[in-house]
Amino acid sequence: MTPFLYAVPVLGIFALGYTWLRAGWVTRQAAGDERMQTIAGYIADGAIAFLRAEYRVLALFALIASVFLGYLGFTGERSSPIIIIAFLIGAVFSATAGFIGMKIATKANVRTAQAARTSLSQALNVSFSGGSVMGMGVAGLAVLGLGALFIVFYQLFVVRLGGSASGVEMEKALEVLTGFSLGAESIALFARVGGGIYTKAADVGADLVGKVEAGIPEDDPRNPATIADNVGDNVGDVAGMGADLFGSYVATILATMVLGREVRLGTSDAFGGLSPILLPMAIAGLGIVASLVGILAVRVKEGGSVQAALNLGNNVSIVVSGLFSYLLIKWMLPAGDITVRGYTFDANHVFYAVLVGLAVGFLMSTITEYYTAMGKRPVMSIVQQSSTGHATTVIGGLAVGMESTVLPILVLAAGIVLSFEAAGLYGVAIAAAGMMATTAMQLAIDAFGPIADNAGGIAEMSELPKEVRERTDILDAVGNTTAATGKGFAIASAALTSLALFAAFMGTAHISTIDISNARVLAGLFVGAMIPFIFSALAISAVGRAAMAMVQEVRRQFREIPGIMEGTGRPEYEKCVAISTQAAIREMVLPGAIALLTPILIGFAFGPEVLGGTLAGVTVSGVLMAMFQSNAGGAWDNAKKSFEKGVMVNGKMEFKGSDAHKASVTGDTVGDPFKDTSGPSMNILIKLMSIVSLVIAPHIARPGGEQGMAPATTRERLVLPQPRVQLVQQAAPAAAEAILLTALRQLQ
Repeated sequence: MTPFLYAVPVLGIFALGYTWLRAGWVTRQAAGDERMQTIAGYIADGAIAFLRAEYRVLALFALIASVFLGYLGFTGERSSPIIIIAFLIGAVFSATAGFIGMKIATKANVRTAQAARTSLSQALNVSFSGGSVMGMGVAGLAVLGLGALFIVFYQLFVVRLGGSASGVEMEKALEVLTGFSLGAESIALFARVGGGIYTKAADVGADLVGKVEAGIPEDDPRNPATIADNVGDNVGDVAGMGADLFGSYVATILATMVLGREVRLGTSDAFGGLSPILLPMAIAGLGIVASLVGILAVRVKEGGSVQAALNLGNNVSIVVSGLFSYLLIKWMLPAGDITVRGYTFDANHVFYAVLVGLAVGFLMSTITEYYTAMGKRPVMSIVQQSSTGHATTVIGGLAVGMESTVLPILVLAAGIVLSFEAAGLYGVAIAAAGMMATTAMQLAIDAFGPIADNAGGIAEMSELPKEVRERTDILDAVGNTTAATGKGFAIASAALTSLALFAAFMGTAHISTIDISNARVLAGLFVGAMIPFIFSALAISAVGRAAMAMVQEVRRQFREIPGIMEGTGRPEYEKCVAISTQAAIREMVLPGAIALLTPILIGFAFGPEVLGGTLAGVTVSGVLMAMFQSNAGGAWDNAKKSFEKGVMVNGKMEFKGSDAHKASVTGDTVGDPFKDTSGPSMNILIKLMSIVSLVIAPHIARPGGEQGMAPATTRERLVLPQPRVQLVQQAAPAAAEAILLTALRQLQ
């Protein structure tokens, strides 16, 4: 075994070492007075309580999924029961990644508020340090898990059996390793959906009663839902986002490794033919170092631009990652021709594909920032329309969201074409790996936003001096934009990752083409395009139902608790926290079941070609829905923030409390489940369905490795192959019954 294999998990350990050291530094910062610490304690306790309740449900899911994976492992020639171990490790690592981020965020928020007493620079240092703990922790766990498991499976399935880098033994090793990605994405889905439902139920309830009806400020301690709202920032935007990008990170590397097995080198390399498989892990490992360089570059002086400082750090990490990728590719790949699925290229073209991926990530973030940042044309158009009422505010935001899909899709399309022209399907996959190399930096920027938002809430509830809230508001406004750009990056990564997984699925399932003129494939395409819509409907409806319960509870407390509006009565914060927790746990089941069961039922019932059509439909539809919803919600949010800072509308300055501001609050409320629940969940939906399809691909592959879709008579089109019939007869009734019972409970 080449010693270089051990370098990858070592880099993961290095990232976790930084995580531990930086988390210790954040913890040692001053946490403010007793009142600040009490409020922060409520938030931390609520976040921990939610994660415990969520993880109990996820543990049951992991047990059921392990039984199914064990069945596939025992019955499949190209799989193994060891896939259960990989799945459980992936699930535990994904949950741990979210927990690390949430834990440090609930410590950094109060310390950021305290630091804001001193200066904006110190407040940014504390909040961004908390975000960097999240970013490096996620990247470290992903690289450590993948690298260590690959070493074990390589020894077990390839070295022990005398296999080769391109043989069936390596295919089996990578198929078992796919379980790690499946575990990561499964937990990410429930964390994102459950966390999104939690945070938006609290946020919408707090806004509708507190801001609109009672006329009190955001994060006012008199609002019973304000603690639940701040808890939601952590469980949704921190723990959920961490699990989301952990899943993307792992899936991208894995898909590239699967395609790397099919790469044929014209001349030998120094790694026993393993270089195309090892390359994406190596890029991810050195991407940790590049991200650390970018993190260290983030600095701001008092009165300086926080956004410019974060952009500088991000750009530095991208440039350093590109340089590392060039050196790795030139060192690892041989100088001769490289071929994959009939497409020939060389090492230089692999680097060009990486550059395309880095450029796509940068452009997606930049375009998203334009459509969601304060002062830009899209947000200002919503601000102007707020002057004519609530309806025009909603119409304006919907239009901005729809318009915002054009440029990103063109960028993605160009990226797909250019990376394919550079290095075929391996180029598309390595472009995604290149883009995801800076995941630690992207997550650090993204997690900084919720920390700053919580800091502002703590400052408001603790009645800190005005200048403290002004500093936290500056960080919060930037955080709104970075959250939107982070979602743009996550969408781009999900799109490219899904394409790489799709290519890997076709190879593993032994199909070379998918004919959309075939009726069954076309039907699968339409079914796939429908799934993001029903998934979004379930998620948004769940937020609506939970928000209704929250509104009723907040109204009850305002009505029944003496002195609550005067500040002498204590709100029952814990009851609002319980409402959000119970709703999130209950409502996340059905959307998760759809994502997990759909590819299994379609794949075993109708074969790999129809499943391929379904994946194509869900990917295109899901990417568009994610962009539309995330950008519309982000634009509505910053339109509301514009009024809170003061903005010129039709030649007149408008501020918080005006009729136009109230209309913008309505727009923001409509956009909340778009940008924080349904939109981000689309990323995991399309990746998870692709991962599940890749896991079952060996079991639904064409017998004898047939390529393409075999001719079929009319009778053959109507009658399923017997093994698939048996499996569907066993699995479908139970799955359908579970889905129907859950749906009926939600309708009651």
